[in-house]
Amino acid sequence: MPAMNDRITLERNGHVLEMGVNRPEKRNAFDLATIKALAAAYKELGDDPELRVGLLFAHGDHFSAGLDLAEVGPHVAAHGPHALGGEGKYDPFGVWGPPVPKPVVMAVSGIAFTLSIELALASDIVVAAEGVRFRQLEIGRGIMPFGGATFRAPEKLGWGNAMRFLLTAEEFGAQEALRIGLVQEVVAPGEHVARARAIAELVARQAPLGTQATLKNARTAATKGAAAATAELREMLPPILASDDAREGLQSFLERRDAKFTGK
Repeated sequence: MPAMNDRITLERNGHVLEMGVNRPEKRNAFDLATIKALAAAYKELGDDPELRVGLLFAHGDHFSAGLDLAEVGPHVAAHGPHALGGEGKYDPFGVWGPPVPKPVVMAVSGIAFTLSIELALASDIVVAAEGVRFRQLEIGRGIMPFGGATFRAPEKLGWGNAMRFLLTAEEFGAQEALRIGLVQEVVAPGEHVARARAIAELVARQAPLGTQATLKNARTAATKGAAAATAELREMLPPILASDDAREGLQSFLERRDAKFTGK
């Protein structure tokens, strides 16, 4: 059974930490408690060596209608937007603090407004259900996106694709999200969590050191460029090649069996 608090459910599925946004009566709008609970879940994912992958989903029909502005708005105005990082070790949005160093697979359905898109952009693989409704509508409310969309969307989706939804605040669906690269797979309604879980389990079967190093090096390339990533690769590769997991990977190949990786 999943462990629960008021806002996020947590369930360990082998090496996968399943994190469920749990405010369906409010269409999973994020208040401060939800933001802090999600940051705490990401800390658990990042710090526990037994956990290799995160699965982010939402309970109910909708991923999230966005921020609970009635509560969060005055707090941000008084204390600044850094509170949206959850004041934890890792920021789920990767804006106000460092990102979690392990992969996150996200499942999304129903209404997926504003921060839903930004969590998708901060995740590594996204599965959407047909019928999902994406919308980045901050500029229609007199503000601007501040969870990473302004820099991640152009980087990941291309300038024109990003500006098309950032500057118009228009709604778009699963197939358009697939076309521009916001999501990687589209499945039938109700199948998005199961498909995302299958992908997370597949990632979790790979060597943890190699997986996390691959993610780190790819992020370096995306944020600092190929030269920085190349320099980093030269430093990170030798200890990985000398690891127990590298030896296990080779031995399992020679013995024609599944590898049993330990993260060492």
